Amino acid sequence: MLADADARFGAEDVQVRCLTDSAGILRRGDRPRVEAAMERITRRFPQVFVAIYTGSLGEVANIRQFGFWLLNRSAFEDVPLQMPNAAGILLTIDPESKAAGMVFGYLLDPFLEEADTFECLSRAHAYWLEGRYADGIVRVLAHLDGILCKRSRQARRDPEYFERKVLPPAQVGDLLRRIRSGHRASAEEKTMEVAP
Repeated sequence: MLADADARFGAEDVQVRCLTDSAGILRRGDRPRVEAAMERITRRFPQVFVAIYTGSLGEVANIRQFGFWLLNRSAFEDVPLQMPNAAGILLTIDPESKAAGMVFGYLLDPFLEEADTFECLSRAHAYWLEGRYADGIVRVLAHLDGILCKRSRQARRDPEYFERKVLPPAQVGDLLRRIRSGHRASAEEKTMEVAP
């Protein structure tokens, strides 16, 4: 899977920031609102990070494949080195082709599903059609935060269910221990998985 994406986009790592607006779709004053929405998720769930990339992908027909590749190949400048890309959630927006996609790392496989990413993106659709990209992004992230909160409550009630999903218990265990202990700073189709 990654080999196919590498053949299309290159096998070299790329340096980006968590909020990379290459398309220039965020207006003056939008960036702080979007960063605040990203930070809310990171504060609540310090074991994950959110990244957003906007840009014209040109001939790229599959935005999911590009997102998968970018999440795997990015060296995020503003993410701690010990945080693996497998704990990332990447929103990609191509305003030229009017396409958007969301991918997440394999560490989130027990907690997120393809239907969740579709729900998140659907919250932004009307805003993006009107060119209100920041409003749409904030809606996506608010819905994502709600889904993650719901799944963390479910994991506290039934941790065995989440341990049985996709990952070996040793890898899921760390995330579940944090969820069980309430570790918070405050009170995909399968192609969307990040390769180990």
